[in-house]
Amino acid sequence: MNLQSIFLQAAPTGSSNIFSSILPFLLIIVVFYFFMIRPQMKRQKELKKYREELKKGDKVITTGGIYGKVAEIKEAHVNVEIANGVVIKIDKSAIIMDMSDAQQKR
Repeated sequence: MNLQSIFLQAAPTGSSNIFSSILPFLLIIVVFYFFMIRPQMKRQKELKKYREELKKGDKVITTGGIYGKVAEIKEAHVNVEIANGVVIKIDKSAIIMDMSDAQQKR
């Protein structure tokens, strides 16, 4: 048996339904949406809501791993106190969670 005859046998016939050939791809897309894309979008919405609801005195963690307490909130950045008298300016997008969430995840 040569290679050409193998390809001819594997070629779809004219009577095959196009829906049955597209169905596996549609199922893969649906599975990706419900198991990967949708949960990630939900986490992003929760994080955005958390950042918008920050208030003075909240304990936070930055993406760099710095633990601190919110000292002042501006529109685009937050001043975080990381030690007595040591205040740093951090972009709001660098805040990932509060310390109570970090304790629960360990």
